[in-house]
Amino acid sequence: MQPNEETPIVNIIGERVALGPIRRDLLPLYQRWINDFGTLRTLAVSPRPMTIESETAWYEHAATSDASIIYFTIYETASWQPIGNTDWRDIDYRNRTATMGIFIGDPADRGKGYGTEATRLMLDYAFTGLGLHSAMLTCYAFNQAGQRAYEKAGFRRCGRRRECHLMGGKLWDEIFMECLASEFESPVLARIFAPDEPH
Repeated sequence: MQPNEETPIVNIIGERVALGPIRRDLLPLYQRWINDFGTLRTLAVSPRPMTIESETAWYEHAATSDASIIYFTIYETASWQPIGNTDWRDIDYRNRTATMGIFIGDPADRGKGYGTEATRLMLDYAFTGLGLHSAMLTCYAFNQAGQRAYEKAGFRRCGRRRECHLMGGKLWDEIFMECLASEFESPVLARIFAPDEPH
């Protein structure tokens, strides 16, 4: 479904999801997502209540942050409803590297392939849009669904930090995953960022 005047502003449109800027009017929804401890279990943050003031402070910083971190809202394109957030952080333009983070906010939207496609679009943005070469993310060993999604999108395991995350009374490894531009084929942006053909 293509956007129209009533749909949110988006930057990258895939088959089932799209990526667009974070939005002030979505702060109550972002706050709801980040207060779901089920969502936080796979993120590198401590579970704690997040007030609207704290979420607003995050937004104010994120909306005006420098070029070393770029945030997106993830939309499901059939309804244009926001379903999650994703970002590139620690962007190093000289060495062409960055680290990705992502979550799908509502449990009902997980397990449907949205995270896989959003990850693929993020890789497309990093490599085709920004000209980066090496992308990385981390994932805890208990997050099997996340690892499958990232591998389907193009990431592969490259290492691990052992027994560094406590979950369910057990210490789990943190899995490091990477993808190189030379190993990735652009699904969307190669058509957009193509040079004009000579006449």
